[in-house]
Amino acid sequence: MRDEVAMSGLGSGALSRRSFLLGSALGIGALGLAGCSSDVMSLAEAQKLYGPMPNEKFPIPAPDISKVNPKYYRRTVSYESNEAPGTIIVDPSNYYVYRVEGEGKATRYGANVGRAGFLWSGDAYVGRKGEWAVWTPPKEMIKRQPEAAKWANGMPGGLENPLGARTLYLYQNGQYTLYTIYASSDPESIGTGVTSGCVGLLSQDMIDLYDKTPVKTKVVVMPA
Repeated sequence: MRDEVAMSGLGSGALSRRSFLLGSALGIGALGLAGCSSDVMSLAEAQKLYGPMPNEKFPIPAPDISKVNPKYYRRTVSYESNEAPGTIIVDPSNYYVYRVEGEGKATRYGANVGRAGFLWSGDAYVGRKGEWAVWTPPKEMIKRQPEAAKWANGMPGGLENPLGARTLYLYQNGQYTLYTIYASSDPESIGTGVTSGCVGLLSQDMIDLYDKTPVKTKVVVMPA
């Protein structure tokens, strides 16, 4: 996604968050070994983990976590990596994002990723962070989809904003790549390739990752 998430399928009237997500923009590259977990979290446990967040600036409701494959629930897993603790590794082939914890462990999050033709790989770093960030559609999108013109000067943060509650902006060599890791409120998108490159985590997972991730954190996106 960027501040400029590409959207598709906008109908008349309100712009739906899912419409934005179906055309978002992101991708970044990496290395990392696949993690594994022997235990599967129960639905009851997951409902507690992914409960509502009423104290947010815009209170976040609990997602219907039953719509997410249990293998994508947040877990601490075995994960061998040469990357330093805190490094974020995106594995688009398996729809996972890892935060390396060290000592052979990582926190693993289920994700949505770019669809075919919109995947990117490489090394980057978190250049800046945003809470309930303003989203601005790119000129190319406005030309292609005039419905987006109403947000040419920026869409305020909120539950319908495609960047969601938290955003990590990815940079290379001091330049913003236009790619982000963002918060998604769509449980059905987790484990799918629906965006134009951006990587989305459920809001509860994204806030967990965001709070642990300082600016300058290394991000590695593996080839799909």
